[in-house]
Amino acid sequence: MSLAIIFSRARVGINAPLVTIEVHLSNGLPFFTIVGLPETSVREAKDRVRSAIINSGLEFPQRRITVNLAPADLPKDGGRFDLAIAIGILAASKQISDKQLYQYEFLGELGLNGDIRTVIGEIPSAIACKKRNRINIMPSLNAVNATIINGAQTLAANSLLNVVEHFKNEKYLCQPEELFTVDADTLDQPDIADVIGQPLAKRALVIAAAGQHNIVFTGPPGTGKSMLAQRIASLMPELSDDEALELAAINSVSGKTFDIKKWRQRPFRSLPSYGFRDSLNGWRSPS
Repeated sequence: MSLAIIFSRARVGINAPLVTIEVHLSNGLPFFTIVGLPETSVREAKDRVRSAIINSGLEFPQRRITVNLAPADLPKDGGRFDLAIAIGILAASKQISDKQLYQYEFLGELGLNGDIRTVIGEIPSAIACKKRNRINIMPSLNAVNATIINGAQTLAANSLLNVVEHFKNEKYLCQPEELFTVDADTLDQPDIADVIGQPLAKRALVIAAAGQHNIVFTGPPGTGKSMLAQRIASLMPELSDDEALELAAINSVSGKTFDIKKWRQRPFRSLPSYGFRDSLNGWRSPS
């Protein structure tokens, strides 16, 4: 039977629900269709996958190809399913063995030349894959970022041909090297000890940080409000493993690159202040 079942992960916030990719080859005029609530970027995978397979020196089957992304009620977006769809087509056409595919999950966008490009949301996918005790195959840069997850089985791939050689037992994929991480205490970050004077303000910061209270800064420009706010993080303990992974997952799905050396450092976000209009005095600063 020309049917292959491949596993991948969708992106829903900081969650990565499982997506089962079913690829069926049947007789009839050559046709390629993708079903299962795919968005435009997923439907366009048909052209990327076809070109990637051909340009990798592999055979694209001239048959009726139906790809089902289950569950059907879960929206799918992005190019993250390209690699899984290509592997499913190759397995269904018997170009690679499908005996071990149930042990793997695939993530990656394909270039027309067969290269595997990075995607966003690799951290939640790697966490979910670890819970299922599967091996995750993803682009090299994504795989390196996933090394922060203890116990995750991740393999790095640069091209579709690398993955095919792995399943043909010709040349195995390697695990990415774990990056050197630095404790948050050793990082160069703003410290409350840098503040000279302001004893009442510093005491208020300590109380707010110890009790996890909110705090409001008020005063004219130049009195040190921003300087004090930037140093609150130095009063708080290092992020726990769960907190650090949640922060890394947020950065991952938002498309922001995070410094692996600072992934345990508490973040500080500063938004621009646009002021407000006073009906009596005109435009004023929010402070």
